[in-house]
Amino acid sequence: MTAFTLAYRNTPLHAVVAAAVARVLEAYEIEPDYIAGDDASLAKMMTDGEIDLFATAWLPTMDEGLLSPVVETLGNLYRPSFGFFVSESAGSALSGLSSIEGLAASSVARNLITPESLVSRVRQVVAGYRLTEAGFTIESQPDEQAYETAAAAVEAGEPVVLPLFTPCYLIHSIPLRPLADPKGAAGPELEARLLINKESRAKADSDLIDELDELTLGNKVVSALDNAVRHLGMSADEAAEEWQRGKLLPR
Repeated sequence: MTAFTLAYRNTPLHAVVAAAVARVLEAYEIEPDYIAGDDASLAKMMTDGEIDLFATAWLPTMDEGLLSPVVETLGNLYRPSFGFFVSESAGSALSGLSSIEGLAASSVARNLITPESLVSRVRQVVAGYRLTEAGFTIESQPDEQAYETAAAAVEAGEPVVLPLFTPCYLIHSIPLRPLADPKGAAGPELEARLLINKESRAKADSDLIDELDELTLGNKVVSALDNAVRHLGMSADEAAEEWQRGKLLPR
């Protein structure tokens, strides 16, 4: 095969993961045609056979709507997980805090700066730990605005709690630590998998399929890739090239 459509959600994180996957395709002399879009349009295109490869679906629960009889899953590139994070540099207010269970009795800020896409998950955690009764409120903002607000609050030394999915550029650029979730209210860890059209798989080099199936990035690398696009002025392709050359993270 010499042509391949490689699709991804239109966000910096998913764009740069697709660019990393493209490095594998290019090693087999396949120049991918990128397709970016929203879940609904991409799911239809995959069902219609217009997409060869999708990077990545968060399975088994979050992106099950992207699955169809015409696609198969490959690999496990990283492991998305949702949780509450606090800053390592916020001082005594957070120094002894290690679990979501301890939030109610802590002196952290009661407003949870929440990206709109995560509101339902934050509500689940708030309900699971009865945080409303302890005065916590959900401050919902558009995703990008919420990330910027959260970063500014941490930089100002405010003892904020950040609801985030990892990987995320904030986790690379800010010293954050996750709070334990003994009740499992934040939900299980997911698998970020490739979706490949079955007909495309049948036509592809078996060594390519094996390499895609074995490709592992990990949350740390994906967070760094995301940060490279957002903060270091790199394009997705440039960030993926830096990763491939071993220059993105210290060895």
